[in-house]
Amino acid sequence: MQVQVNTDDHIQGGESLAKWVNEETVSRLSRFRDHITRVEVFLTDLDGSKSGVKDKRCRLEARVASRQPVNVTADADKMAVAFIDAVEKLTRALDTDLGRVKDRHGRDTIRTTTDQDPGDE
Repeated sequence: MQVQVNTDDHIQGGESLAKWVNEETVSRLSRFRDHITRVEVFLTDLDGSKSGVKDKRCRLEARVASRQPVNVTADADKMAVAFIDAVEKLTRALDTDLGRVKDRHGRDTIRTTTDQDPGDE
């Protein structure tokens, strides 16, 4: 699983923040590592240099193999809180999305088979 961290000009932390985000993302999403090819992390300060309530935003986009990307966003007063909230939302979203691929007995559903014309066999 590849993690790409993107920040705007108003986010402090540089390399140490990117390293922490990378390690936390890999750790918290480790059970999905067979399904996720890449996670993009977008950290932004909505008010720029001014301070405000819930002005830090974290948006995560998980690229899941053979599925549509899964996006979540979280806002908070501190960047670390926004990131943790976003990762928890992403975990729930991936559980829901990937859970649809399996039926209640753990078997693959017909949604995961490739669309093949019966005459092609």
